[in-house]
Amino acid sequence: MTKADLVAKIAGKASISKVGSERSLNAFLEAVQEILVEESKLTLTGFGTFSVESRKARTGRNPRTGAAIKIPASKVVKFHPGKNLKEAVN
Repeated sequence: MTKADLVAKIAGKASISKVGSERSLNAFLEAVQEILVEESKLTLTGFGTFSVESRKARTGRNPRTGAAIKIPASKVVKFHPGKNLKEAVN
């Protein structure tokens, strides 16, 4: 499913235009991004939790040459599904 498909599905379920649906989706995505940058965690009860976690620097291998390379520390976004989402998928 693409973003355009999701916009069409939201528009149909909410009985709004595709333009309004796209604005709403974009606003939601921007809000999620801002919250994760500022607070590092967002919980949507029943749906799941988005969180920012840190990865330590580590040593990896170049698959082509086998040479050791340094992989810098970074932050990653993780998602843990909520109970309702788990039940719906299963």
